[in-house]
Amino acid sequence: MTLSAAHDVLARAGVTVFERGWLSANNALIQGEGPTALVDSGYGSHAAQTTALVSRALGSQRLDLLLNTHLHSDHCGGNAALKAMFPALETFIPPGLASAVTDWDEERLTYAPTGQHCPRFVHDGLLIPGTSLRLGTEVWHVHGAKGHDPHSIVLFQPENRLLLSADALWQNGFGVVFPELEGQSAFDEVGETLDLIEALDPSTVVPGHGPVFQDVPEALERARSRLQQFRSNPDRHLRHAQKVLIKFRLLEWQRIEYEELFAWALNTPYLQNAMPSREPALQSQWLRQLLGELEHNGALRMDGHLVLNA
Repeated sequence: MTLSAAHDVLARAGVTVFERGWLSANNALIQGEGPTALVDSGYGSHAAQTTALVSRALGSQRLDLLLNTHLHSDHCGGNAALKAMFPALETFIPPGLASAVTDWDEERLTYAPTGQHCPRFVHDGLLIPGTSLRLGTEVWHVHGAKGHDPHSIVLFQPENRLLLSADALWQNGFGVVFPELEGQSAFDEVGETLDLIEALDPSTVVPGHGPVFQDVPEALERARSRLQQFRSNPDRHLRHAQKVLIKFRLLEWQRIEYEELFAWALNTPYLQNAMPSREPALQSQWLRQLLGELEHNGALRMDGHLVLNA
């Protein structure tokens, strides 16, 4: 299928996709005869860009609903800014961490363990797997999508075979399996979610990151191959996750002194807990090895004491 075919599917479903990159998740604006909805809101430091994109696309229309596929900071960091712009906006989230949002527990929401931030927001309703809701003109089905996040959901529009997959499936993989960083087995759940997506048989996928794609069987094959590599060598996944956390923060900083980065790593539990020692020299050596691997892969650049995004 062609890019034009994907565009036709999106148009029939009333979906406009804002492809954002990797610091902010993609946003999907759904318009039509029913409620106007935005799915995911990007990272907090990009909130002004999120509100500008949404405002420009809406024109004089209002935004009725904001839906978060899951509560990682790159998917809900713009919630507060959108609520300030549209006071009547109702925000819906998956049910698993609703109490953590109400209490604003940054440990359970993983903002503290990942060393990330998210402006506080409130929610008005829940996206319960197995239910459906009207967004724009069409009815969308809510499906649980455990693995990357135990509480994540995906949204499927069956008539147009259109899937908003969040971080459960990208064109070339899937998101870090965060429960594994806390010692909780979740690779099986990733596999179950990939099986679910195959059973839904979407023709078009709007991923949480990267371009819209239609080579779904091939994407599933690539994802399963990657999953098998992680199953066979869990340490490989752990190392990958550590580098993702560093790269994510560098996307926001763009440049930072090494000592500041080291201090951040020491205060980020997912990184600190993985360090092989409590001896500062060995901790620094561990971090420099990670940075070296990222530099070798072209993800950053070292310039003396500076760490630069590439």
